[in-house]
Amino acid sequence: MANKAIEITDSNFDEIINSDKPVLVDFWAEWCGPCRMVGPIVEELAGDYEGKAVIGKVDVDANPQTSAKFGIRSIPTLLVFKNGEVVDKQVGAVPKNVLAQKLDAQMA
Repeated sequence: MANKAIEITDSNFDEIINSDKPVLVDFWAEWCGPCRMVGPIVEELAGDYEGKAVIGKVDVDANPQTSAKFGIRSIPTLLVFKNGEVVDKQVGAVPKNVLAQKLDAQMA
């Protein structure tokens, strides 16, 4: 069974993004059409990058503090963190290879 994206909440967010590995966070909501297109891609990346990166998802409706902290206005928004800092951002649905390139760029 492939690794699953981690469910990130307001309470565990800081702990997760302060990983020594790159972290990809998908800000999404159940009612968002493009989010449903990105969701399976994020899950695939969780499997592909197991042990190399941390892949997680934040439900913006359930976790308003974290969404507000990063000024998330459009979803899906995907943020890439390194050492707890935002180093890359993608707003809107994109193909898997675009997100993979963003993660790979942080591995060097």
